[in-house]
Amino acid sequence: MSQKVTITYPTALILQALANGYRHGFDIMDITGLPSGTVYPALRRLERAGAVSSNWEDAEIAQGEQRPVRRYYLLTASGEEALRQAVARYRLLAGTVPEARKTRRPARG
Repeated sequence: MSQKVTITYPTALILQALANGYRHGFDIMDITGLPSGTVYPALRRLERAGAVSSNWEDAEIAQGEQRPVRRYYLLTASGEEALRQAVARYRLLAGTVPEARKTRRPARG
């Protein structure tokens, strides 16, 4: 079910992080400085609105790295449009979130 995305500054930072290659909650929290109580509810709202999609990584990968399974998020076309609107609204947003290192593992699904 799709709904309208409310573009607050924290939401804009999250969209920017996703666009720059940060794929899971902890990475998004680290790069934006936003707390988990902001990031995870926003990701859920963005997913309900159709601005992001998500999938869980393969449990064997997490077990091999001795950590919990990660949920990976990706921008959809709707999310890319929301980000364009956010950058227009929050002009200081451009360049706020650096690109992720290219060593990030893509989600398996």
